[in-house]
Amino acid sequence: MTEIIAGLYMSPLEFLALLGAVALVAARWLPPAARPRVTIAAGAVLVPATIVLSVTGIRWQMLPVLAGAAVAAPFALSPLLRRRTGRPAWRARWWLALPGSVACAGLVATGPVAAWAFPVPVFPEPSGRFAVGTRVVQWTDPRRPESFTADPRDRRTVVVQLWYPAQKSPAGARRAQYLGRTEHEARIVSDALTRGVGLPGFVIDGVPRARTRSVFDAPVAGGDERFPVVLFSPGSGGVRTQNTAWAEELAGHGYVVAALDHPYDSAAVVLADGRTIHAETASTGDRAKDGKLAAGWTAVRAADLRFVLTQLHRLDRGEITGPLAGRLDTDRVAVTGHSIGGAAALQAARQDRRFDAVIDLDGYPHGPTSPSLHQPTLALTQAITPGTDPRYIPRLTEALKFSTATSHRLTIPGAAHLTFMDGPLYLPPVPSIVGSLGRTESPRVVAATTLAFLDATLRQKPGDLAGVLSAYGDLSVHRPDDSR
Repeated sequence: MTEIIAGLYMSPLEFLALLGAVALVAARWLPPAARPRVTIAAGAVLVPATIVLSVTGIRWQMLPVLAGAAVAAPFALSPLLRRRTGRPAWRARWWLALPGSVACAGLVATGPVAAWAFPVPVFPEPSGRFAVGTRVVQWTDPRRPESFTADPRDRRTVVVQLWYPAQKSPAGARRAQYLGRTEHEARIVSDALTRGVGLPGFVIDGVPRARTRSVFDAPVAGGDERFPVVLFSPGSGGVRTQNTAWAEELAGHGYVVAALDHPYDSAAVVLADGRTIHAETASTGDRAKDGKLAAGWTAVRAADLRFVLTQLHRLDRGEITGPLAGRLDTDRVAVTGHSIGGAAALQAARQDRRFDAVIDLDGYPHGPTSPSLHQPTLALTQAITPGTDPRYIPRLTEALKFSTATSHRLTIPGAAHLTFMDGPLYLPPVPSIVGSLGRTESPRVVAATTLAFLDATLRQKPGDLAGVLSAYGDLSVHRPDDSR
């Protein structure tokens, strides 16, 4: 009863409470014979639903609904109580009752509007032939000091979440929590994300309640097929789960996605021992200083990506225990990222030829643009407006133009920076924030374009990649000969 109904953005219990509140407000305006029955029915629905919601946790979006019902209840119940005591029923004249009813109706209507604006995200069902499993691992690099702390003994630790092709789970299997392994972890991460943008934590309190389409520790898909690997670095202050819908779609199509938390850069990273590391990276407002800082943070992320690829090699060979041993095709690897994570992906690919392809999801290329990229690259960008940093496209074009492999830059009309993550699933559908593609189309477009690129580069799937990509926006293709 707590599962969100797609399209309504409310759970069945919340919807019942809404119906009860509407009935209480409307009872005053019904014919006299119908009023008692409607009032009793409304109470019979509203009271139990409210009690259960109080136990399971009431979202703030429901508070106006309950407030409207509470104000309307005495006026709806008074005629019934008077009748039971033999006293004559009293009703306020319509011109006195109308303002109160309108106010109550306005409160009740605020609930579903708020639930629509800040919903519990409903993740799209992956369209591939595989079910999806997920698990979280934590790895420490013994050779790399932690640059964010003063302790010389501290070593760089990363938390990685894997999404992988899995066997179909039994009906009723509990789907994985979003944002964390537990709801407690999810709330820590959610609170850190909202604080990072200056919002109170309750605003997106539905997000840590969400369930994804994957199952924790589900058995790996049967057979001996080896799956190409896709590494992912989130945006500045972002977290490993920020592109869950995208990761699940890729896993459903036979890829293993490894998404990183970068401690001291990600909003909040909960370690295996229970400690939480919060972000310490912050811009200064000075463009020159921020450019140097971003280049340094990008370098740390790129090193994290290279380290995780090494660990995945070890996992595949059985040097690290795990169910994916022998199932990772680490000869076919893409490195990807969103925002500054995209910059890190570009840097990691320059430094490590083990990466076979690169996807930059609307990331400004911080750091050096040399040496040249040797891997095919896909750069997806938001719609370019007068407010876009004028250095962005020239800088990105420079990075792609001098690649020794064919690269593609695709600008998607209607896309904003947050289109390329899960944001459209739970943020208000304001074009300047999440773009204008919508909650269904945003994840579909990002997944379809990246899947087409990965299939062409990692699986050598024949077809017209440029033709497929150009159907989604303004495409620029940079071939090695074009840079000569």
